[in-house]
Amino acid sequence: MILGIQKLHELVKEIKLVENLCDRELNNPEGAGFDLRMSEVYELVGDGFLGVEQRDTPKSNLLAAYNPTKAEAENYFIFEPGKYYLVKTMEKVNLPVTLFGMLFPRTTIFRSGLLLLNGNIQPGYSGELTLGLANLGSSRIKISFGARVVHIVFYEVLGEGNQYRGQWQGGRVSTSGQEVQV
Repeated sequence: MILGIQKLHELVKEIKLVENLCDRELNNPEGAGFDLRMSEVYELVGDGFLGVEQRDTPKSNLLAAYNPTKAEAENYFIFEPGKYYLVKTMEKVNLPVTLFGMLFPRTTIFRSGLLLLNGNIQPGYSGELTLGLANLGSSRIKISFGARVVHIVFYEVLGEGNQYRGQWQGGRVSTSGQEVQV
């Protein structure tokens, strides 16, 4: 079952289900979830390895980040055609083992020629979210830091899920070298 806004707002207050929500999401949200905002943009560099037991993702370099002292006219990133980026949310989620999160791109993302790649948020995960973003169009697309880019919907897990124990807990963007998977 998808949780509605009233229940989500209760969980935001009770267990900090989502931290750092903007005023719009706290006071006038749409749909059955929350829109999350872009805070950081990264590029991938070097090679990676994804094995059965070990992995080493390409390194990530921070290209730009939200600066609260800058006006919106100076606080943005331009996504170049044909390039792939990682973006991080301003918000942090704190899922209990009874909830599962799914992400959906806002329609203005794909209407602008951008492809947002995302995964599931497992029960027990806590941290910011990292998403893939590729500019498949031919236009340069400017996105302001703090702009809403993805919508999160929360589902109840009947019978309780297992605690997420993966190494992405806490919102890190890439591995810091080869590591054994949990």
